[in-house]
Amino acid sequence: MSSIKIALVGIGKIAIDQHLPALAHNADFELVALVSRSIAEQQEILERYPQARPFHDMDELLASGIAVDAVSLCVPPTVRYSLAVQALEAGLDVLLEKPPGRGVAEVESLRKIAEKQQRTLFASWHSRHAEQVENARVWLADKTPRAMTIEWREDVRFWHPEQEWVWEAGGMGVFDPAINAFSIATLLLPEGFYFTEAQLDIPGNRQQPIAATLKGALSGTHGGSVEVTLDWQKTGDPLWQIDITTDQGVMTLEEGGAHLVIDGKRADGSASPGEYPGLYQHFAELVKRNVLDVDARPLTLVADALMMGNRREVAEFHW
Repeated sequence: MSSIKIALVGIGKIAIDQHLPALAHNADFELVALVSRSIAEQQEILERYPQARPFHDMDELLASGIAVDAVSLCVPPTVRYSLAVQALEAGLDVLLEKPPGRGVAEVESLRKIAEKQQRTLFASWHSRHAEQVENARVWLADKTPRAMTIEWREDVRFWHPEQEWVWEAGGMGVFDPAINAFSIATLLLPEGFYFTEAQLDIPGNRQQPIAATLKGALSGTHGGSVEVTLDWQKTGDPLWQIDITTDQGVMTLEEGGAHLVIDGKRADGSASPGEYPGLYQHFAELVKRNVLDVDARPLTLVADALMMGNRREVAEFHW
């Protein structure tokens, strides 16, 4: 199969920091277009990727007549659905940055459209491709989980500088990073888990939580507790950690899956080329096989937490 001609839609921080470098080092893809409302102002990016034609929006891209096979949608989830539908109905394969949509039903709608159009749709979860996540999954495969704790704390000012959409309806607030933890945990625990209660701290001038604490249980006959602590106000180094206690020891994933610790001893050997290189490697395989990968479980957990959460107003947030 010849290289997959791909357009990157939404040239913001995540696209510049992660998607563009990953595509540049993947021989399966040929970057042919950059799509952004502010593309004319992004001269440094245009100079760095001169082979990619700039377009203001999806309409302009599709009307141009250039050969394109797939799009990677890096726009905020609040505007992603219509662009995904437009691309699928134009016969293009689609990668959705996380979260894949504003709600679970929206993602299910996209899955059905992709099936009807016989196109690949990939609801991507980049944290599943972190260095030690696969090793953790293999270690857990023959163990019985007894309990899980998740701590996910970072600085919103560093990771989403001046990005107002994260606080708006559909932006999810602190669950935007937390969904990365949920994406890992749902991969590691095939039987799943669920929440039974949630405390949501929402700034007085915002729509979405800045912190949350959740409690729940492991699915299946063995049960077991689940405790989650989320905070978007931590300065300095982030804390992204998952601990799973099993019948045969304790497994800890540190730094978002970069490091694996078993009963206090750090494991060696990476099972991934990196988060976004691994993500695009998987997308290329899906396109070649013309199949879908649309796992909405992490988004379902967020929806559950927001639906059952006890809302507490806290101090206003200002950039």
